[in-house]
Parts: sequence; C-alpha cells; structure tokens
Amino acid sequence: MPELKQLFSLTGRIALVTGGSRGLGREIAEGLAEAGASLMILARREPWLGATLAEFKAMGFRCEGLVCDVAKPEEVETAVSKTLATFGRIDILVNNAGVTWGAPAEDMPLEKWRTVLDTNLTGAFLFCQAAGREMMRRQYGRIINVASINAIQGGLPMQGISAAGYVASKGGLVSLTRELAAKWAKHGIRVNAIAPGYFPTRMTEKNWQQAEQLMRTSVPMGRGGMDGELKGVAVFLAADASNYITGQTIVVDGGTVLI
Repeated sequence: MPELKQLFSLTGRIALVTGGSRGLGREIAEGLAEAGASLMILARREPWLGATLAEFKAMGFRCEGLVCDVAKPEEVETAVSKTLATFGRIDILVNNAGVTWGAPAEDMPLEKWRTVLDTNLTGAFLFCQAAGREMMRRQYGRIINVASINAIQGGLPMQGISAAGYVASKGGLVSLTRELAAKWAKHGIRVNAIAPGYFPTRMTEKNWQQAEQLMRTSVPMGRGGMDGELKGVAVFLAADASNYITGQTIVVDGGTVLI
C-alpha cells in the first residue's frame, strides 16, 4: 500500500495551467509545483505571465509559460504542442482561465455573453480535446476544471449586478466534467471540477466590499475564501490520492451552498 506522502506527491508530473499567472490559477499552479510538478503556465497578458514565471523560478520551480487566448483554437493547439515539445507529455490539465461580464440579464449584450461562453466553456473544451488526445495515447491523464458555486446556485444578490453568462458557462463546465469523466475513464483519464466560492481575486475586486458584507450573513463560515484554501484541493485531485474519484465537483465555499 502506498504511503500517504506518495499518494499526494506529483514528482515527475507535468501540469498545464490556463489562467495560471494570477488569482486562483496562480495558487493552484503554485500548489502543484510545491507537490513536485513541472509547470506550463498560460496567460492572456505577457506582463502578468512574466512576473509570475520569474517569481516561480526564484522559488525553485521548474516552469515555462506562454501567452494564450483559450478561446482561439489555433492558440490552444500551439500551447499544447509547445508543452509537449518542452516537457514531452501532459499529465495534468487545469482549465482555470475565465472572464465575466456584469450587467442586468435583460440588458446583457450578446457579444459579451458570447465572449464569456467562448472563454469559460468553449476554451476549456478545446483544451480538453487537445490535451485529451495526448492523454488517451498514453492512457493517463488528470483534468481539473475550475467551475464556481454559481454553477449550483445564482450569484450573490448584489445591487444591479448579474453575471448570466458566467453562471451559465460554469454550469456547462460542471456538466462537461461529468460527460468527459464518463467517456474517458476507460482511457485512464480522470476529470473532476472545483467549485470555489467567493475569493478575493482580480475578477471580484470591484465588488468585494459589497460581497464581504453579504457573506457575513449568507455564508455559514461568515467570510470569503482566503489564500491557500484552494491549492490543497487541486493537489488532491491531481495526485494518486484521488485515483478512484472522477466526474465530481468539489465545492470550496465555506458552506455557502448549504443554505
């Protein structure tokens, strides 16, 4: 029987993390590297990517990076090819890249709806496709899709704000997770999702003060997420410790969806 430290070790594994330069993606990437994985980090903007790569390399992590818009199929294929050329394989795929757009649902511009769906859902599908083919060839793979508690319930009732496209995209991502898990298990590929609650990130910073006030009464733990409270879940899903788990969505939300 493997020892516990072996079950949680990612030594020798290769992880590709989209949206890995900031926020929750950066935390997940850091956790995977701390567990021993080598990283290919993708980001939309070079300044964010370069700064994170420099910090990670200073921490002793083996990592490379690439600018990539996950909604563009040709850039997805380039990113996967670059990862294979650099590291030889992809063991772990983390689909974290995401955007949102806030507007009353009745006034949501169609182009903004499409932008959110293209990035959050279609982008994840494109990466699952491209990396999944390689994982099938090797009969091994771990895919982690970063969804949201908004896939389970609507957003916090903040004044004048709706994120219909975001909520729909994350709900679709949970369903995609289940579908791929069922179809790809025979190929040695496990597909799971993480559904974070409200964490302080660039995406939430504009509304964080209002959200914090609401969370004091609407979240059983009375607060939002904190640094370090997501990386352990990602490592668990990427490692052998979760070898008999697939198609699941792990909620990390302080109990928000319970009430």
